[in-house]
Amino acid sequence: MLSGIITTLLLILFVVGSIWVFSPKRQAAFDEAARLALDDTPEKPL
Repeated sequence: MLSGIITTLLLILFVVGSIWVFSPKRQAAFDEAARLALDDTPEKPL
């Protein structure tokens, strides 16, 4: 009984996380994060 509830909750969490990741609103933020490793601009001095 308990394992069925946990499995259902994890499945729901997976579906909600997948929807969040592939949401068009998040596209710009993920594109910016993907470019961070390739960014050659120097950081501002403190």
